[in-house]
Amino acid sequence: MLHDDRDPAGAFSELYSRHVGTVHAWFHRRLEWAASDLTAETLTRAWLSRERFRDDRDGSALPWLLGIAANVLADTVRHNRIEASARERLGLPLDLATEDGYVEVEDRLSPCLSLQRQLRRLPEHELEALELRVLSELSYAQVGARLAIRPAAARLRVSRALRRLATSIPKEKR
Repeated sequence: MLHDDRDPAGAFSELYSRHVGTVHAWFHRRLEWAASDLTAETLTRAWLSRERFRDDRDGSALPWLLGIAANVLADTVRHNRIEASARERLGLPLDLATEDGYVEVEDRLSPCLSLQRQLRRLPEHELEALELRVLSELSYAQVGARLAIRPAAARLRVSRALRRLATSIPKEKR
């Protein structure tokens, strides 16, 4: 059925019409929220691999499509596990289904704006010490010399600035 050299698109259109509902129902039972996307991905993969189709089931392409669907589902589950693990390691919210989840991810993944706001809130003397230590990569002795303070005082200013920045980062809500 998929090897109609005269009209491969027409043959695939027939396959699509015949089996799209069954493939969608198969996904709906397994991963309801993603059934439509996964059905589309399955049929896209089927179209791209149509040359490899072998009619082993008396003219039915459904077993072949469900085999592709199983691979799509396995890939999706694996990808979701990897993403969830990465979000957890980064301290990002695991539940992105809420609007708040997206806003929080945007805030956490756009650290430049958030960091700029927090840096502006630091006392001037802490900001200056932090910039010399972190951006200029000076030792505490060099920072102290530049600011005319002892190295221990320079270390304390940098430490306080870093602590203020760390406490200003929003924590993940669980």
